[in-house]
Amino acid sequence: MEGDDSEYQSASAGASATYPVQCSALRKNGHVMIKGRPCKVIEMSTSKTGKHGHAKVHLVGLDIFTQKKYEDLCPSTHNIDVPNVTRTDLQLIDISDDGFASLMTDKGDTRDDLKIPEGELGAKIRDEFKKPDASVIVTVLSAVGEEAIIASKLATS
Repeated sequence: MEGDDSEYQSASAGASATYPVQCSALRKNGHVMIKGRPCKVIEMSTSKTGKHGHAKVHLVGLDIFTQKKYEDLCPSTHNIDVPNVTRTDLQLIDISDDGFASLMTDKGDTRDDLKIPEGELGAKIRDEFKKPDASVIVTVLSAVGEEAIIASKLATS
């Protein structure tokens, strides 16, 4: 082993961003990776076994961050990647002038790296936050290294 100049890349401990699942085991409202994007399965149908073998699963999914529609066809016996998706509820403390949210975790830590979403949801969050004595809780979805605010609600005290 002397003179071995190999460099090793360190792997992060913990869970992978995705894990393999057999196509036929997927279910509607579950999650799946389609064209490299984490999607929620909104439609799926299985075709009959053809002359040359495999039954095919036709998947239609909505990107969980952009709501863009994706489709894929996969043999039912093959594996497809499923993203590890986590939901976290955080308390909204402040909204900066450039649209970033100050959020507080259950442990009392703060984070300022998430932007308030555009459109109806963003307007709803801003309106709820302006109400006096209102405590706004936002739901943050994270998968494959991306995070986004996907919902909000007023906390009942």
